This record gives sequence, C-alpha cells and structure tokens, in this order.
Amino acid sequence: MKALSNMPISFPGLFGNWEFNPDPIALHIGHGIYWYGIILACGMLAGLLLCMKQAKRFGLTEDNVLDMILWAVPFCILGSRIYYVVFYLDLFRNTDGSLNWGKAIAIWDGGLAIYGTVIVGILVAFIYTRVKKLKFAAMTDLCVMGLLIGQAIGRWGNFMNREAFGAATTLPWRMRLWTSATDYIEVHPTFLYESLWNVVGLLLILFIVSKARRFDGENTWFYFLWYGLGRSWVEGLRTDSLYLFDWTFMGQPIRVSQALSMVLVVVSVCMLFYNIKIKKHDPSELLVNQVAARQAEPTDAESAADKTGADVPSADEGASGDEQPVQAAESAEQEHADAPAEEIKQ
Repeated sequence: MKALSNMPISFPGLFGNWEFNPDPIALHIGHGIYWYGIILACGMLAGLLLCMKQAKRFGLTEDNVLDMILWAVPFCILGSRIYYVVFYLDLFRNTDGSLNWGKAIAIWDGGLAIYGTVIVGILVAFIYTRVKKLKFAAMTDLCVMGLLIGQAIGRWGNFMNREAFGAATTLPWRMRLWTSATDYIEVHPTFLYESLWNVVGLLLILFIVSKARRFDGENTWFYFLWYGLGRSWVEGLRTDSLYLFDWTFMGQPIRVSQALSMVLVVVSVCMLFYNIKIKKHDPSELLVNQVAARQAEPTDAESAADKTGADVPSADEGASGDEQPVQAAESAEQEHADAPAEEIKQ
C-alpha cells in the first residue's frame, strides 16, 4: 500500500492530534531537489567527517579517505540503482516485455537499495587499497563507521517521502499515514527502527569494538553481524520489500534484503569466531601498529651514530677544529719575531 506524499504524518499514540506535513521536494527546480537527496548527502558528509577524524586509529590518513570517497560515491549510487532495478525488474518493462531504459535510469523518481551501495562500496575499497598498497580490512573497518552514521541519517529521507514503513500496528509509537483524502493506515515506523538500530551499532563500534580490535576486519564483521540482525527483523515488518524474483520458501516469497541479511549474520558469526577463538592474532598485525613501528624506526644517521658510539660533529664544531692548527702557527711566528737579536745570531 502506498501513502500519499502530500498528506500529513502523525503519531497519535504519542503526540495526539499533532501533525507534520513536509513537502518531499525541497526546491522545485527541474525534476525537483528532494529532501531525500539532501538528507542522504548530509549522511554521506557526516560519515566522511567521522572517517577522516578516525583515520589515524586505523593506520590511514585523511587523504586516503578523501581519495576513496571520490571514487566510491558515484559508483555506489550506480550500484544501489542497479540492485533496485534488478529485483524490481517488472516495474521497468514496456508492455512488450522489453526493458524501459528511460525509466531504469530515472533515479529522480526514486528507487535506491542500501545493499547495492554496500556491495559496490566494498568492490571500490578493494580496488583502491590494492592500487594504493593499503590494507583492505583496515580500510573497511574505518568505512563501516561512516556507513552506519550515513544509514542512520539517510533513513529520515524515507520519512520525508512517506515510504519504507511497516505493517499495521496499534503500538503507542505507531505512525499514521494517509492513503486517500479520507482513509489512513497506522503502521510500524520501520525507518525509525532501523535508524536507531544503526546509531546503537555505531556507538558500540566507536567505544567498544574498535578500542579492543584484535585484527583488521573485526569492525567490518561486527557491522555485518549487527546490521544483518537488525535488517532481517525490520525487513520482516515492511510492506515494500524487494523480492527474489518469483522464488518462494515454504510457500512464502523470499525478501531479498532479509535473506541476504541472514546469510551475512551467519558468515559474520563464523568469521568472528574463527579469528577470535581459533586463529590467534598478534597486535603487530594491525595496520595502525605497523605504521607506528615504522615511524619509530631510527634514521640512517642516528643508526650510524649509535654504532660508532660518537656524536656526528656539527658544522660549528668542524670549523673550530680546522682553525686550531692555523692559530698555533701564527703564535709560533710571533714568538720568533719577538726573540732577542743575539739569540737570533746564535
């Protein structure tokens, strides 16, 4: 069921008759500049700033983050659109069954999927770190924090569009949306559930997981575990899920994001168990510790001085040493000139 984008939003169980009626379009220019896009841009900027601030904790630099984001943003937008079109393909077909390419690229009409963003983002990070000879897992450990804050903020774009809501409910925090001028539905505000879930995940990574990291990649696997758990639960409540073609499981259509989330949870649990309980990691394996060790290594001059046990003379000290023989010769000549004549005759 689709809610009308020009009707008010309210939470009658919390705020009574108070209503909020935002226009999804912030600026009516061209196809329109939507609040959804503005909010996503704010989420991306917040994620970028957080990653730049945290970069040193992972052995990376702010330039590494900026360079990668320049490549990641356009490709991630493309990836999220492709993911959405592939699993909603029937919406982009002509009457003869052929693909309507105009509708497929009309991103301004909506249709992005976060898992498409994540998949392409991982590919971009892999290629970038290979080219720059950086540690891939350290980069993803940093980026998942930016991804979480971006997702937490970005979900409020769904709120402005009256989309990504759940099934009907009578819970006190239910959200009321209008489907016509006279009819409304009261549903789970799943955008809010996922936003809050991501905020909690970000705080856990920032203040607990990353501070006790035992190996590069630990943040990454925790992200997939945490987000997978939350998304598999939230996706089960939603009414606008992407489905895995016409496949079914136990007579029910398969929700793509829910199935992928469950797979990620299982894989993440296995990887964390293996790397924490079975494969013991040394702290020196962390990229941040390797970078610190390289920076602490003495220079060639310091190493040479340590081996000889003497200090390397400075320029002033060298000049003083060269002047001593000249001064001695001048003193000898002066004494010879001042000697008595008879001593000279002798």
